[in-house]
This record gives sequence, C-alpha cells and structure tokens, in this order.
Amino acid sequence: MTNESKRLFILDTNVLMHDPMALFNFEEHDVFISMTVLEELDAGKKGMSEVSRNVRETNRLIDQIISDASFEDIKAGLPIERIHPNPGQDSLHLGKLFFETEPLFATLPDSLPSHKADNHILQTGLALKEKYSNRNVTLVTKDINMRIKSSTVGLHSEDYYNDRVLEDADLLYTGWEYLEANFFEKHGNTMKSWQEGSRTFYELNIDDNCKWYPNQGLISQNDAGFNAIVREVHNGKAILEYMQDFENPNHSIWGIAARNSEQNIALNYLMDPDIDFVSLLGIAGTGKTLLTLAAALEQTLDQNLYTEIIMTRATIPVGEDIGFLPGTEEEKMTPWMGALMDNLEVLTESDGYTDWEKESTQQLLSKRIKIKSMNFMRGRTFQKKFIILDEAQNLTPKQMKTLITRAGEGTKVVCLGNIGQIDSPYLSETTTGLTYVVDRFKDWTHSAHITLQQGERSRLAEYASDNL
Repeated sequence: MTNESKRLFILDTNVLMHDPMALFNFEEHDVFISMTVLEELDAGKKGMSEVSRNVRETNRLIDQIISDASFEDIKAGLPIERIHPNPGQDSLHLGKLFFETEPLFATLPDSLPSHKADNHILQTGLALKEKYSNRNVTLVTKDINMRIKSSTVGLHSEDYYNDRVLEDADLLYTGWEYLEANFFEKHGNTMKSWQEGSRTFYELNIDDNCKWYPNQGLISQNDAGFNAIVREVHNGKAILEYMQDFENPNHSIWGIAARNSEQNIALNYLMDPDIDFVSLLGIAGTGKTLLTLAAALEQTLDQNLYTEIIMTRATIPVGEDIGFLPGTEEEKMTPWMGALMDNLEVLTESDGYTDWEKESTQQLLSKRIKIKSMNFMRGRTFQKKFIILDEAQNLTPKQMKTLITRAGEGTKVVCLGNIGQIDSPYLSETTTGLTYVVDRFKDWTHSAHITLQQGERSRLAEYASDNL
C-alpha cells in the first residue's frame, strides 16, 4: 500500500451481502477485507435467500481473485483486474484487494464490547488509519448505526452509493406532465395531424429543452382538454397521440371509469397492447390495483389477448420460504393477496344478479387468475400472460430483473408499488428495484410509467391521509 493518492476502502459485510460486484466499483482505489468480514460471509453462505446467494457469489469472486496467488502476493495486495467482470471491455484499471494477513490492533472506547463483530471491524479500520496515516482510509457500510459508531471513534465512513439509481427519490420520472397554457398558440400553426383508424396523431417541432420520453402523458391545463401521449421523439420532432377518454362512463373498463386525468393515463397504458411493461407508483387509495385488475380482466376474458392473469408479490421476509403449512401454493399466498380479493369484490359487484350467477362469475375468475409465489418464478417462461407484480417496492433490482425476464412472447408485465412504504430493511427509495426499473425503462418505446398522486378511496381516507 505505497500509493498515497489511492484511497483505501474497508468493506463491511453488509456491502458484499447486498452487492457481490461491489469489489469492482471502487475504480482505481484499493479495497480491504478484514478477517471478521470473511468469517461473517462464511456464516451467511447457507440458505436459499437472496442474501445467501449474494454471499456465495462474493465467495466465488474472491476465490477467483486469490486463485494461484502465494502468501507474499496476497500480503502485497492482489490486482482486482485478475478477473474481469465485463469480458470484452478494455482494462478497467482497478485497484488492489487486501486482506487482514497480520494482526491489527487499535484502542477502542471501553463502552464498545470487544466480542462484537462490528467493533472488530472498527478496530481494524482505526489500526489501518494509524498505519497508513497519509492515506484516506474509509469504512464503507450500509449499516447506519455502524456509520454513527465509526464517526464517534474517529474513523471516516460512507454509505455504499453504487446501488443508488438516483441521488434523490424526488428526481424519479413521474411519467406525465402538464402542457403549458399556451400550447396551441405556440404549436398550432406548425402542428400536423392525421388519423389511423380511430386513432388521431399530431406531429410538432420541439427544441432541445423539451425532455419528453416515449409514452409520457401530457395533460392540458386549459379548457381545450387536449390530453395526449408522446409516441416518438426524434430529430427535433415529437409524435403525439390523442388519449382515449376513459373518464367517460361509456368507455368504462369492467365497469370502472377513470376518476381523474392520472387514472385516465394509467388506463391508456394498461389497455395498450403495444406497451409490454407498465409501472404504476402511488400512495394507498390512488387506484393502482383496481385499474390494473379491470384492464387485465377486460383483455383476458373479453378480448382474449392473454390466456390468464398471474399475480405475485414480495412476501416479508422478502423472497423467503412461504412456509410448510398445509395447502397449495395459492392457498399459502392468499393471506398476502388481500388487495386482490378486495378489488375483485368491487369488480364483480352486480345489482340484479342471483347468488348462483355471482358464484359462477367467481368460479370463472378463479380459473383465469392465478396467484404465484416469487420463490417459484426462477426458470419459468410465461407466454401470453398478464403478470401483476404487487408491492414491487420491496423487490431488489436483481429480483426485479429475475421476474421481468420471465415474460415470454405476448406477455404484459405491470408493476405496482409505493416507494414511500418500503417494508424491506435492506432497501430505500433510491435503491429499490421499482425505482430501478422506472429509471431504466423510461426510454423504451414499449414501456410506460405513471406516478398517481390523487387518492380516490373515500372522503374519510382522504381526510385521514391529510391530517393524521
């Protein structure tokens, strides 16, 4: 460790448990792994959870780096470039990986018990700080309490930022925006319009300051009522399509009409067969599940675009076993699917029908709606299915990728969630898989996203949301 310009990052166990590729994300700087971290990785390698899989992947990567190296090589630091995470690319010019090859001692306050693993890591960090006083030594940990303790003993610490999709959740793409009040006065003379069947399109010139994305919703602020969807953006031109009006009761979907402009945009996305992936964000009561189920039933039972509806959600603990209680997969998942059952009751309420007719409807729906556990999704391929991922804010980016890549030909995937209500202890608004897919899919012409903000549950729920 002679290069004083390079920083030395000490990795906490939770960083490697969260992201095995963290070893390659510190550019030219050096990485240090203590013996305590190796012990904790060894203790966490068993099991079928996401964390256990990440630990095993971390161990494999470290084994590849350390392979065929002598003790003297390990002591001098092993180039992380010994294995290349992205074959085919140029050299990454990464730093070196160091291990605790000799005892490192430093004095900790008497209030910190010496038998705790976290305090051993702090002790190692302080010893490295004293040994390499000319280098910037930093502890990297996702544990907030660990960062607090690190600061109190004089060791610089940082969160692991590489997994963050955005710096701030407020910067997340909302999927819609208001048109300026003088939109028609500004573009009316140069705007071209044409029809293709029942669809109406417009083409207009845009400047470099216009940041529209494919399938973004545009809402008029004046009486013109011009609500449109951006279909294409290229070469200084944008093609807009006039939005279908699902707020009109005559255009309702399974008896459900949009109650506001945001819900109208969402139904346009959900009912569009050219959009393969839809993400709906919003607080409780904005209508995410109800709108999605209505669109799914319409396209599955009435239009026969899909053969069946598949619903799944992250159970807490995230992705863990659903238990050994008697019953089928669907019966075990039923307690987690209260939102599905509540919304199905709304959609199947029909005045004037007998109990026998209502029961027949329920039996029909039970054959076309399947409830699946996330645990058994790996390796499957779903053809011509309408897949609904509920509570998607509790999924990691890796889990989200695993689920979405299950989609076969003719399948539509809809992700529902509220990033302000994350139950997983390992995720935040900026690191959840839902934020990840919203940001990564926004440029794709076959995906759409909208953040619903207006609650439509009841006046009691609205008052409680505003005042409690």
